[in-house]
Amino acid sequence: MVSMCYNIGSSVIQLVIPMTVSVRLPEATERRLTAYCRAHRLSKSEAVKKALELLLTDANQQPTPYELGAGGFGADQTHTGDIARQSKRLLRERFRGQADR
Repeated sequence: MVSMCYNIGSSVIQLVIPMTVSVRLPEATERRLTAYCRAHRLSKSEAVKKALELLLTDANQQPTPYELGAGGFGADQTHTGDIARQSKRLLRERFRGQADR
């Protein structure tokens, strides 16, 4: 957007002009866009604005690796303490007697 300010007497008027963008699309993409716009009763400008909003919103709100794995961290709550240091004992307890079966 372009923003211009005008001083008129003691008042300041700000004029905001939306940005115009020109894009060259491959023929196949243009045909798909036209068909989509007809089916959804949208202008091409409206469809492109919605697509850009979706693209830019998703780019800013992608979950971090921690957020993606948060549901699995600490999922095994059956043991307390330092599991790594107790792993041999915990495994023996878990599988004790199963070799005899």
